[in-house]
Amino acid sequence: MDVGLLSQYIMNGLMLGMMYTLVAVGFTLFFGVLDIIKFSHGDVLTVGAFTGLATYIGLRSVGVSSTPLLLLAVLVVAILAMAALGMLIARYLVLPLRSAPALNTLLITLMLGTVLREMVRLFYPQGANPKPFPALLPTDSINLGQFNLRLDNAIMLAAGVTIIVGLRLLLNRTKLGLAIRAVAQDEETARTMGINFTAIVLITFAIGSALAAIGGVMNGLYYNEINFGMGLLLGVIGFSAAIIGGLGSIYGAILGGFLFAALQTIGAVALPFASAYKDVFAFTVVIALMAWRPTGLIQEKISERV
Repeated sequence: MDVGLLSQYIMNGLMLGMMYTLVAVGFTLFFGVLDIIKFSHGDVLTVGAFTGLATYIGLRSVGVSSTPLLLLAVLVVAILAMAALGMLIARYLVLPLRSAPALNTLLITLMLGTVLREMVRLFYPQGANPKPFPALLPTDSINLGQFNLRLDNAIMLAAGVTIIVGLRLLLNRTKLGLAIRAVAQDEETARTMGINFTAIVLITFAIGSALAAIGGVMNGLYYNEINFGMGLLLGVIGFSAAIIGGLGSIYGAILGGFLFAALQTIGAVALPFASAYKDVFAFTVVIALMAWRPTGLIQEKISERV
């Protein structure tokens, strides 16, 4: 294999890893503050992507043609809408079930995911069909030797890294982050210290859902297409990434996201009929890793769960 093609595979793996990481970090945040698995997370990503597309179509219909403005509007509306949806889910579905068995929360979020997915399919115009997503980033490319670097990929990858770094700074360097970590470590002690537990949970769900929205828009920009079932596989992959990295660890979620993307890339390169077997290969390795390390590659430390 020539160097240029290998570099292209690596770049594709990095892009996939960034999208998986954004989803996996959301799962980690939810588990960190409430010890729950929110299985509607992938479908929130879908709704975010379709919200961004609807925003684009609406602005274009009223004559807005500035690409930077359209991109900004798509991102802002998708992020704010999914942050609000995440808060609603936490307030009216998750928090009321805190005293119920954990399976109840798992089941209700699983059913909610189906509801969100089917609402997109039924109520979005021709929602059952794949939708073209606009190319809102520069499509130019730079030749670096035998490697052709697309500017849109580079921009999205840099944006993803910035978001993850910003999240770490938020959690480690701000009072809000301290409050989130305090709730994750010990809810009762956090309440005693005057931390508004409900507000912190709502904010955490808003952050996690906003990350899903960014992942959905990024997926649309990368593939130039979205569909109502996209969040189902991305949710499973994001959850798998969080588990193999170590559920409860931000670094574990990052490691798991890029590891899963690396496995898919290796499967695409090394196996025959790559498009058919790469996911099977990746999930098979993940199953083996989970059997070997049930606690994940980075074992959770209770004092550093978020």
